[in-house]
Amino acid sequence: MQKKSSKEKALSELRAMESEYANLRDLYEIAPDDADVVAAIENLADTAHRAKFITLFKDPADNNGAFLFIQAGAGGTEAQDWAQMLSRMYARWAERHGFSTEVIEEHEGDTAGIKNITYRISGERAYGWLKNEIGVHRLVRISPFNANGKRQTSFASVDVWPDIDDTIEIEINDKDLRIDTYRSSGAGGQHVNKTDSAVRITHLPTNTVVTCQNERSQIQNKEMAMKMLRSRLYELELQKRAEEENAAKAAQKKIEWGSQIRNYVLYPYQLVKDVRTGVEKTDSDAVLDGDLDEFMLSLLQRG
Repeated sequence: MQKKSSKEKALSELRAMESEYANLRDLYEIAPDDADVVAAIENLADTAHRAKFITLFKDPADNNGAFLFIQAGAGGTEAQDWAQMLSRMYARWAERHGFSTEVIEEHEGDTAGIKNITYRISGERAYGWLKNEIGVHRLVRISPFNANGKRQTSFASVDVWPDIDDTIEIEINDKDLRIDTYRSSGAGGQHVNKTDSAVRITHLPTNTVVTCQNERSQIQNKEMAMKMLRSRLYELELQKRAEEENAAKAAQKKIEWGSQIRNYVLYPYQLVKDVRTGVEKTDSDAVLDGDLDEFMLSLLQRG
């Protein structure tokens, strides 16, 4: 049913574009210099360009939103700054696609940057786009934190799982859960620092841990944490099935040299290269500003 619904939605989108094209064609014949008409045509062209890739989203959860988790690797301030750069990159990418982003939890770095962050990214096919970003991302640059201006290599990891809806049933037994509360430590005013509103849930059979601290109350944090847990367990089940079919996606590796999926070199030259596909871009500033579609599409097209 889910695949049928997905195909029906895609067909509906294509028909809507066809109808809009016919309307804009007639309007352009009447008023070819109208700025609103020209802008509408440009928007439709962009939508049509993205529509070419609808058929690439084949997995059951591809049409869903996503949770995205970024973790700084070893290296202190350097890695934590790199993790923050990645968080901005994905936020800008989401903005380009018209997706909304919500920070579920964030831990600031000791001096600069962040230790980790969890985003909830809402939008059609957000998970389908992001699912191949799982892995280690390596940065090479002149360190802004080193007085001697030495070249520095930093690592951060990215994990992604689908934001599943209530139509997908995931059985979770209460006896399999350990629920801990603690005092929130991030931004959010006086309330988060004075009450044990943050929630950590551990699913004991799989040792899966989820946390949430950015909602207003402990109840809301628990609800969001449970939603994240259901989504993570669903992703684990998808991975298990894929492995059984000898088609598992690349697993996240240890956050260190030689395990990266993508290199971001800012010095002595500028180059961003995906290790898995060989796709590369020399405009590293554009990539760090969210220009990631070419990397993502190359993996989706590979299947």
